[in-house]
Amino acid sequence: MTVGTRRQHHPRPTTDSPPVAVVYRGPAAGRGCPEAVAALLDGFGFAVSFVGPNEGRKLSGPSLESAALYAQPGGAGLDEAYRHLRRHADDIRAFVHRGGRYLGVCLGAYLCGARPGFRLLPGDTDQYITSPGATVRTEADTTITVTWRGRRRTLFFQDGPHFLLEPAPGTTILATYDNGTIAAAVVPYGAGAVGVVGPHPEATEKWFAESALPMSCGSATDLGHDLITTLMSADVDLGG
Repeated sequence: MTVGTRRQHHPRPTTDSPPVAVVYRGPAAGRGCPEAVAALLDGFGFAVSFVGPNEGRKLSGPSLESAALYAQPGGAGLDEAYRHLRRHADDIRAFVHRGGRYLGVCLGAYLCGARPGFRLLPGDTDQYITSPGATVRTEADTTITVTWRGRRRTLFFQDGPHFLLEPAPGTTILATYDNGTIAAAVVPYGAGAVGVVGPHPEATEKWFAESALPMSCGSATDLGHDLITTLMSADVDLGG
């Protein structure tokens, strides 16, 4: 595994047609989470569309064919979320394996694991607040400080995961919690790659206000864009 120490630029697409990012919006996502992830991707330069049971596009293999990235936003309840999404697990795995990118934030990152989940990681996910030495022990909305590429940053946090990854070529650890566990990473999967983050770099000012949290930590969208940059530029085994 590698831990980056150099901040990357965030290139915008240079073609006439920007790459497509598909964001899940439905019962397996929390209120406001899909829209915040969509805004993060739109600010990066993607053409963003939503998929879900109540959207014009349903989540399916064909709906992912034109996409460069699939994003699974935050929410609550891993077991319930997987119950809604398990019939799509094969399509999501196939999309990433053939070269697509998966972006998972909080619950979307939990879903990359195996108990239950899409099995997209070389390892598993677990609840950070129950891990030894965790600095946050509540499931309530709060903030958390992580070390991101060697810099201390504070982000919105709500019972996010940490990542139990086996050493694998091509893995980049972007951030760690104060107890040394992984808070954000990019890992290869077939010809594609998976980017996961436990805290919420996409959190808006409204999220902080509604949770009566200070916005003194500032926006973390630059960290979200760093995650996306790393995800889209990840070196992968094109042989699958």
